Amino acid sequence: MKDTTEILKKLRQLMQSYGPSPLAAYIVPSDDAHQSEYICQHDERRAFVSGFDGSAGTAVITADKALLWTDGRYYQQALKQLDSNWELMKDGLPTTPSVASWLACNLAKDSKVGVDPKLFSYRLWKPIEKELSGADCCLIPVEENLVDIVWGEEQPKQTSNPIITLDTTFAGMTVSDKWANVKEKLTEKKAQALVVSALDEIAWFLNLRGSDIDYNPVFFAYLIITHEKLMFFVDSAKLPSDFKQHQSSNGVEISIYSYSAIGEELGRLTENNAESKIWISPGSSYYLNALIPKKIRHQEITPIALAKAIKNPIEVEGFINSHIRDGVALCQYFAWLEQMIAQKQPVDEISGATKLEEFRSKKEHFMGLSFPTISSSGPNGSVIHYHPAQETNRPINDKEVYLCDSGAQYRDGTTDVTRTWHFGEPTDFQMETYTRVLKGQLALGATVFPKKVKGQVLDTLARKALWDVGLDYGHGTGHGVGHFLNVHEGPMGVGIRLMPDDPGLQENMFISNEPGYYQDGEFGIRIEDIVQIVPATTKHDFNGRGALTFKTITLAPKQTKMIKKELLLPEEKKLLNDYHRLVWDTLSPILKKEDDKLTLAWLERETKEI
Repeated sequence: MKDTTEILKKLRQLMQSYGPSPLAAYIVPSDDAHQSEYICQHDERRAFVSGFDGSAGTAVITADKALLWTDGRYYQQALKQLDSNWELMKDGLPTTPSVASWLACNLAKDSKVGVDPKLFSYRLWKPIEKELSGADCCLIPVEENLVDIVWGEEQPKQTSNPIITLDTTFAGMTVSDKWANVKEKLTEKKAQALVVSALDEIAWFLNLRGSDIDYNPVFFAYLIITHEKLMFFVDSAKLPSDFKQHQSSNGVEISIYSYSAIGEELGRLTENNAESKIWISPGSSYYLNALIPKKIRHQEITPIALAKAIKNPIEVEGFINSHIRDGVALCQYFAWLEQMIAQKQPVDEISGATKLEEFRSKKEHFMGLSFPTISSSGPNGSVIHYHPAQETNRPINDKEVYLCDSGAQYRDGTTDVTRTWHFGEPTDFQMETYTRVLKGQLALGATVFPKKVKGQVLDTLARKALWDVGLDYGHGTGHGVGHFLNVHEGPMGVGIRLMPDDPGLQENMFISNEPGYYQDGEFGIRIEDIVQIVPATTKHDFNGRGALTFKTITLAPKQTKMIKKELLLPEEKKLLNDYHRLVWDTLSPILKKEDDKLTLAWLERETKEI
């Protein structure tokens, strides 16, 4: 727990002395706008000012209060990390007001609320601005980040990955083909340009990736796409040595601009432009949106976001192949771990995560992890996004539930998988909750649904078995996954909350299927697969709309010892047995070829029919 007293004191002094009139409140947001210069830093800013280092949360500082909003994934973590200066606002509970509502109800008339406009998306800015206006207060852009001023010389310097090219044998499409598709969309919208600020969209469109894989293989950049030109705003020193050849093989010429020139060049595009629209996502920062006059601003999710979410045939093949290799590594780790525990050899959360990475690193096309491994034993498993650290590290043993959520980046795909194990004798309640989580996962994975149905519609299917006995979990059920890109990818998903840009589920999208249950301070259970959306055959085909279903591509056993078999229906047992047969049939020939007798014997036992 970090003492934030002096930091808050200095920040409040800056708020008091700001401009012609003081700021009554200052907002330090979560990673909302996904802006280039901030994607790796502004969650660090919030961690610096509050001590809370979870990946989602918004801090609000007033003259006498400091509040942190975060969702159910992070309640426990926030309570442990926030010192006595802070109050936790449990976002998602019906009794918790929104940031805007709290500010509107608690600030005096004519109060000013400041926020860095490069950190807040336009979509979040406008409703807060509207609610504050109704309370005779105002939201104002503060161009110089106040947290940066407080942090001073001790703030870590911004870094940016050197860039590597991704060959079309992995990417599946040339930049020229992607550009042609975007130009068609620009013509449809009568727009002259598309402004792209989301880093994964830029990387995907240009068939480039960040080389020093730090979970998300992206790099700092902006991109403006017109009918005639690709304008790439980037540190030219980070460009790969084969960038010229990359342009040639992709059939394009890319114009390079200074990273900091985005505002100036966007201003040029708007000059003397009375009719032709400039397209920008409302998920981009308020700063970028405000540079475009309202009369020529077309606000809509970018066509790149949707194209990236629907994988092309080469990307689909890569996803499937990378999950086979990843499945072998997972089985090798769990077989090794079980043997170590049986032999009373010491293994803890950190050494276990390190061993899992070692197994993965030996697989073809491995580039790094897709996120920090959630290797969590006993009560640590109840912290939904727990990451092992020296001060929290626990042994993995045969007395506690072990939850392992992990993933890898391969050149041909990105993986994300969770398995929950007990290497001794689980309690009846642990078995019941595990079984109900499994029932929900099987139900969602087997469902048939109409084309383009919103993911939110399916969420209840994964929760019903838990809801039947008054249990639930505080996170979404499914998120999109990038192709050698961000492990969490929009614009679609499955969850209780509405996703504003969800285009509906479509063939060859890949999403996670991950219900869970968390008993505070005792244990956590989550079972997660990546599923491919594929066509389904139904009697009536939804009156011609078309039917879809899920195909699980993650390949790793789900522990049958944890199942209360009397709670499973015959059709659920069949679904699990069919899945385990697929896992065995796919992975056992590889293990036999590698002469991995330990893992093969473990896999055979763990995939037996129930």
